[in-house]
Amino acid sequence: MSKKILIVDDEPDLVAFLETLFSDNGYQAITAGDGKEGFAKAISEKPDLITLDISMPEESGVRMFRDLQDNAKTADVPVVIITGLSSDFKRFLDQLERKKKIYPPAAYFEKPIEKEELLKKIGDILK
Repeated sequence: MSKKILIVDDEPDLVAFLETLFSDNGYQAITAGDGKEGFAKAISEKPDLITLDISMPEESGVRMFRDLQDNAKTADVPVVIITGLSSDFKRFLDQLERKKKIYPPAAYFEKPIEKEELLKKIGDILK
């Protein structure tokens, strides 16, 4: 049975790219356009991994990331953050982590994504 990846991003082009990339590499891809829909799908679909954008309308990826960690049903699901935000955001995450407000993501990628690197990292996480 193939591993299920939930893609949470508000950019349709990136969602289509990731959906195709994951499907072509043997994963089952499901999608959500914002953090609120993404969190609901994380509960209902029980994905093996979540890719999460940070800057989205409706509900941000930061809020969804916190909600995932605070919920027993989703706390153990690895999250790969994929964002167009700069390394300033990485520093922000590191600060939250040090203050023990959140656990670190399983991986962090800045857009544009290097697809081979992303696939390798996801493969390593889902072993």
